Amino acid sequence: MTTKVKNVLISQPPPLEGEKSPYKDLAEKFNFKLGFRKFIKVEGVPAKEFRKERINLLDFSAVILTSKNAVDHYFRMAKEMRVDIPIEMKYLCTSESTALYMQNYVQYRKRKIFFPKNQTPQAMLDLIHKHRAEKFLFPISNVGRADLPKALEKTKYDVTKVKFYRTVPDDVSDLKMSGFNMLVFFSPIEIKSLLDNFPKFRQGQTVIAAFGSATAEAVEKAGLKLQISAPTPEFPSMTAAIDAYLTTLAKTKK
Repeated sequence: MTTKVKNVLISQPPPLEGEKSPYKDLAEKFNFKLGFRKFIKVEGVPAKEFRKERINLLDFSAVILTSKNAVDHYFRMAKEMRVDIPIEMKYLCTSESTALYMQNYVQYRKRKIFFPKNQTPQAMLDLIHKHRAEKFLFPISNVGRADLPKALEKTKYDVTKVKFYRTVPDDVSDLKMSGFNMLVFFSPIEIKSLLDNFPKFRQGQTVIAAFGSATAEAVEKAGLKLQISAPTPEFPSMTAAIDAYLTTLAKTKK
């Protein structure tokens, strides 16, 4: 039988001071200790490696940006390649937050920056369709959601996907994994990081939670038992799934 959950590790950076966290609310509700630690890090593809793709940034009239990392590494690459991005360049962002993040690199009002009304792949496709005459560059990583890239493959838009950055395991070997009886993961690379850092890891009665189907699949492929999965129609968020699991666990112990 699963023991009472007393220590939970979330594989994300800790919230900023004063920032409200739903995980902190859960910790208070179920009386467990909470820890945060990233298991992965993002590395930029070096310009030397990028040049092998024979991609000229100025051959494109628009850029599809799906995250802040994509924004960072697009402009990093332009700097390393000594390319001045023209003011006419269009930027199609998958969210308003990513669009606003562009202010770190360009004068927002003077640039052609667009984002859809919601964050669904279809909304982004509709936005791209409005600019279908453009030649698109799509900076991607080695991991990430595949719904938009797959959807674009079914279109006739001129889109070139190129890896600008990659997500890799980080060094978390200083953690004492035996001190946690619930681990919460959000990426398949995090499972690889767990096994790379702790090759002798044994799950035992540790509860494992995974967000996303790819993460859940990575857990099972690693020979580990998955007890909590999100998102689902019933539990659209990880916190909702954990809440339900711990509620059920508390009832079984009465």
